[in-house]
Amino acid sequence: MRLSEVRELIRIKPVELDATRRRLSACHDIGDLRAAGRRLIPRPVFDYVDGGADEELSLRANVKAFRQFRFRPRALVDVSEPDMSALLWGVPVAQPLVLAPTGYTRMMHPGGEIAAASAAQRHGLSYTLSTMATTTIEAVAGAALTGQNTQPDLWFQLYILRDKGLTKELVQRAAVAGYRVLVVTVDTFVTGHRTRDRHHGLVIPPELTARTLASIGGKPGYWIRMLRSPVIDFANFAGNDAVSIEGTGQLFNPAITWDDIAELRASWPGRLVIKGPLGPVDAAHAMSVGADGVQLSNHGGRQLDRAMPPVATIADVRAAVGPDPVVLVDSGVRHGSDIAVAIALGADACAIGRAYLYGLMAGGEAGVDKALDILAEQFKRTMQLLGVGSTAELREIGPSLLADAP
Repeated sequence: MRLSEVRELIRIKPVELDATRRRLSACHDIGDLRAAGRRLIPRPVFDYVDGGADEELSLRANVKAFRQFRFRPRALVDVSEPDMSALLWGVPVAQPLVLAPTGYTRMMHPGGEIAAASAAQRHGLSYTLSTMATTTIEAVAGAALTGQNTQPDLWFQLYILRDKGLTKELVQRAAVAGYRVLVVTVDTFVTGHRTRDRHHGLVIPPELTARTLASIGGKPGYWIRMLRSPVIDFANFAGNDAVSIEGTGQLFNPAITWDDIAELRASWPGRLVIKGPLGPVDAAHAMSVGADGVQLSNHGGRQLDRAMPPVATIADVRAAVGPDPVVLVDSGVRHGSDIAVAIALGADACAIGRAYLYGLMAGGEAGVDKALDILAEQFKRTMQLLGVGSTAELREIGPSLLADAP
């Protein structure tokens, strides 16, 4: 064989000079993004994203629960152009996926909430802004509108606070800014015992403790980015004193009841989702007070440890609420096949938090894009290998495609 023929067989890939693109090009699943983010981010920050409550039993069980299902694929079905799109209250999304609310997001990367919202819009997905965001309600809405040809589909997640006036103000601000869905979290009236955060003494805004100073030496790139960016604060509570992550629970109202949900329903003009039910009784109760949907969640294993995995509740909840209300599920979604499992069980969409935060840590806005691209490719391939032509068909015939693991 001549040298010229060898050259045709072996192509040397050009060296990528941009460090972020080079890093992301080596990431082929969410686990790769997690590993890349872990190498770049100080341990206290990474553990805030990665950790859970108490013994982290729920954290591990959430991921394991999705993997307890096995597929029964159909053969000889035309899957050349699968339709991955879905409808949430009649609004089309590119795939049955929502970006869940995450707190302190600019602590992972200066792009923070705006980077995540922008990536979501490019992918035709909805983005949920947290009450505990590090970017204001108005700033995220304004950034999402800038330079875009379509109206961004923004949702706002609400913690009901002890200060009723402030709660009302947040809801009104979200409505004025054009947020379409209000997601009320009901599993965080007190904060879970997050052991990793307790060990690190993590506070917002970050303080230069002896431990923080030590971590600067290990992750200088992270701290340079932080120092060049505006101070991290609870953007929607400007002026509050620094508190630990666990200490934020002092802001939340532990006395909330279904009457508070009914009151919110009367004042909120858009769709209302209750985030936190883990069974058919509470899901049905949410419908009875006027909710338009539920987000089955154990807060990613960050609140009540030993809580059951949300994916295990989908079928019972769907049976209880009927076919029309939107049923979302989060906690443990790490692969496009997880999305397929959830839809097959009766959910309308999955919500992801850690999955896109790993991308944000690994590469900022481009990293969020990468996470969403990975999940989309995995979901599409799973549909094709299952012999399913659309998300709607997957929802319709889903139970026939699933079996429990042996």
